[in-house]
Amino acid sequence: MTRVEIPYHRTRLQLDIPEQELLGVYHSRLPEAVADENGEIERALRHPIGSRRLCDLAARSSRAVVICSDHTRPVPSKAIIPPLLAELRRNNPQIDITLLIATGFHRATTRAELAAKFGDEIVAREKIVVHDSGAPEQMIEIGRLPSGGRLLINRLAAECDLLVAEGFIEPHFFAGFSGGRKSVLPGIASRETVLANHCAEFIADPGARTGNLEGNPIHRDMISAARQAKLAFIVNVVIDSSKRVVKAFAGGCEAAHAAGVEFLNRYAGVEVPAADIVITSNGGYPLDMNVYQSVKGMTAAEAVCRPGGVIIMAASCIDGHGGESFYRTLARAASPEEILKYTAEVPRHATQPDQWEFQILARILSRYHVIVVTSDCDHQMLREMMLDPAATLPEAYARAREIAGSGAKVAVIPDGVSVIARLSRT
Repeated sequence: MTRVEIPYHRTRLQLDIPEQELLGVYHSRLPEAVADENGEIERALRHPIGSRRLCDLAARSSRAVVICSDHTRPVPSKAIIPPLLAELRRNNPQIDITLLIATGFHRATTRAELAAKFGDEIVAREKIVVHDSGAPEQMIEIGRLPSGGRLLINRLAAECDLLVAEGFIEPHFFAGFSGGRKSVLPGIASRETVLANHCAEFIADPGARTGNLEGNPIHRDMISAARQAKLAFIVNVVIDSSKRVVKAFAGGCEAAHAAGVEFLNRYAGVEVPAADIVITSNGGYPLDMNVYQSVKGMTAAEAVCRPGGVIIMAASCIDGHGGESFYRTLARAASPEEILKYTAEVPRHATQPDQWEFQILARILSRYHVIVVTSDCDHQMLREMMLDPAATLPEAYARAREIAGSGAKVAVIPDGVSVIARLSRT
């Protein structure tokens, strides 16, 4: 037997797998995390890529906005924000700084979540605004995207003298990679702009896949949005499975992000033999808080699972489905194929909320049986969404073996969002 561990919320689930059934356990091969996270951030700030130092950019600025990730992202803001703020104020102690929380299409971040993210001192001392993509009074139009959509972003970001962003770089299931330009779109963009960018046509495009930026129409719009918003400087990190900083990248939005992507590409790609059963997760908290986010980890399994195989997704989903229209569409549909037919007919300008998420999940469900392992979420709700719930990992594995049949081979990808999974050539 081989014992495997799968991240689940703030803990790990264990499963013993017979050696003759296990193809392998596939991890990102990232170097070890740095011992001093703040020191690594400070190093990156002292040696920016493709830009002058942030303190020099801020010297003659009166108002700066720092775009910060929200509660759904495991960005180590406690390590990033203090040195970033110190750098902004180094040559300009009086600069007016606002931390703008990039909620994108997510719910508002609560004060308790802000405190957990930044620490009580930052929350008490700094000016923090939570972006609301559905609040037209917060928005201003600054241009058009290559796709033709209107580019509306948060007015605070558009009207400041210096726009900065923190974030992290990981494989992303349709934008290719997170980080960099994504702080603007979808981070602080309007509902209308996000919907245009996440249209069915782009989601279905073969270029809109994990680990790919070349020819990716979603990435193309995002880059344009960041340029038009004049995102001047970013501090992005690559983190390990324990959410610890491995390396930091600071500097110009495109140059620093490209350096981070190149670094991650060297370590995140894994080649996996075709498997009858794939076990994966979203890397635990906070990315496994709802079904909506957990679709991301499923796409890693999708890339290497045999047609008709079984995907086992370990995800707490303690917050439930994560999107009302996401849930309703799946609950009301007769089949995944019905959803795919519907989305294929939705024009670019008429994208509906959460359409991209139910489109991708329907694509997965049309090809695989998906078992969700959770003891924190309503199992009936999961059944209504065409997912098969299980209370424990051993229960899920036993059911998967019944479905896949005797001799089924299993691949384990403990953290599906940390890897770029590809079918091996052998």
